[in-house]
Amino acid sequence: MTATRPRLVVLGLDGLPLGLAKALAGRLPNLARLMPFASSMEAELPELSPVNWTSFFTGAGPGEHGVFGFTILDPVLYSLRLATSRDVRCPTIFDRLGERGLVSRVLNLPNMAPAKPLRGMLVAGFVADNLAAAVYPPFLLGPLSAARYQVEADTTRGATEPEYLLAQLRLSLAGRRAALDLLWPDLAWDLFVCVLTETDRLFHFLFPAVERADHPLHEACLSFLREWDALIGEVLDRYDALPEPKRLLLLADHGFCTLELEVDLNRVLVEAGLLRLARLGVDEWDAGAIGEDTRVFALDPGRIYLHWQHRFTRGHVTKADAQPLLRDVKALLQGLTFQGRRVMNRVLEGQELYEGQAVGDAPDLVCVPEPGFDLKAKFNRTKVLGHFGRFGAHRPEDAIFGDSAGTGKPQRVRDVGRLVLEHFGIDKPAGGIIT
Repeated sequence: MTATRPRLVVLGLDGLPLGLAKALAGRLPNLARLMPFASSMEAELPELSPVNWTSFFTGAGPGEHGVFGFTILDPVLYSLRLATSRDVRCPTIFDRLGERGLVSRVLNLPNMAPAKPLRGMLVAGFVADNLAAAVYPPFLLGPLSAARYQVEADTTRGATEPEYLLAQLRLSLAGRRAALDLLWPDLAWDLFVCVLTETDRLFHFLFPAVERADHPLHEACLSFLREWDALIGEVLDRYDALPEPKRLLLLADHGFCTLELEVDLNRVLVEAGLLRLARLGVDEWDAGAIGEDTRVFALDPGRIYLHWQHRFTRGHVTKADAQPLLRDVKALLQGLTFQGRRVMNRVLEGQELYEGQAVGDAPDLVCVPEPGFDLKAKFNRTKVLGHFGRFGAHRPEDAIFGDSAGTGKPQRVRDVGRLVLEHFGIDKPAGGIIT
C-alpha cells in the first residue's frame, strides 16, 4: 500500500522571482536543484500572497473565491479587517481530496487560518492570530508550542534593525523545520504542501541587499539564505527518498523588485476631488474617514472602488454615473508620472478581470504599477509619494512554476491548484492537462 501510493509534494517559495532565483542558484545548491524544471508564470491580480495562495488552494480565481486583497471593508461600518479563511467562498483542494478519502498535510499555507477541519493535518500560515488558531487537529498545538513554533516572524523592526529581522526569520525557519519533522515522517498522506514565506519578509525590507553584491548587508542576507536553502534541501531529500510514483510541484506566488517610491492612491483621489475625507484618518486603516461626498476610494494595494449607492451605506454613485466616472478615474491613474516616468503599467476594469460568484465584491479597477513603484491606499497620508522603510515591492510577473513530471504549464496560480486536482483524477479536463 505504502509503496504504490501516488504522492504529490508542493513546495512554495513565497515571493521568489525566477530571475533572482537563477542568479542565486550558483551560491545556493538546493535552489539550484529546482532550476532545471522551473519556469516563469503570471501571478493573480492584485499580486498579493492572500490572493494568490487562496487561488492555489481553491483552484479558482478571486472572482470565485472572493479574496481580492489583504483587507476587506465593511460596507456598513466602513471598518477594515484582514481577510481570513472564513472569507473563502468555494471549497479548497484539500476539501475535494478529502471527499475522495485522500489525505493532505499542509504547512505554513497563507490565508488558511483560522484552521478548519480537513482530512489530514494543517499548520496554517499568515494571518493566524495565534498558533491555536493555525492548527488542525488541535493536538498539534502541544508539540509545536514545545518547539516554539511561531506562525509569523516579527517584522515590525525590519526597516530599522536588519539584524533583528534576520534573527526573527531564523526562528521562523526553525519552526518550519520542526513542523516538517512532525507532519512528514509517517508518510500517511497523499498531498504534502510546504510553503516557506521567509523570502517575502526578507525581500520587503532587504531586497536590494539580496540583489546587489556590493550592498553592505549582502553577505548577511546570503548567510540567512544559505540556512533557508538548507531547509529546501531537507524537503528535496525527503522527496527523493519517497517511493514511486511521486511528483513535485514548485510554486512562487508572485515576483519582486526594488521599491523606489510608494504611491498613495487615496491621496491622488483626494487631490482630484474624488475622495472626500470627513477627517484625516487616525491611522492608515481608518476607512471610517471616508465621507459621504466621496465618489471613489482605494484599498491596498491598487484596488479602486466606486462609492456605489447600492453597495455602501454612504455611497451615492449610480449605474448611470459609473461609466463616465470609471473613464475619468482610469485616465487620471494612467496619467500619473514621476520625473517623466509613468507610474502605471496597467489599469484594468474589474468586470473584465474577474468572473464568478464573488464578482459583486470585486474592485472596479485594479492598478498594476511600473517596476519601482509600490501602490498603497492609506487613510492618514498627506502626500502622494513617499518612502516608509520598505525596499522591496511585489510584481505580478516572474512568479515561478515547476513540475518534476514536466507536463503542466499553468498560465496563472489558480491553474496550479487545478493541476493538483487533476493529478488525483479530480476535474480532469477532456483535453488533458492545462496548457
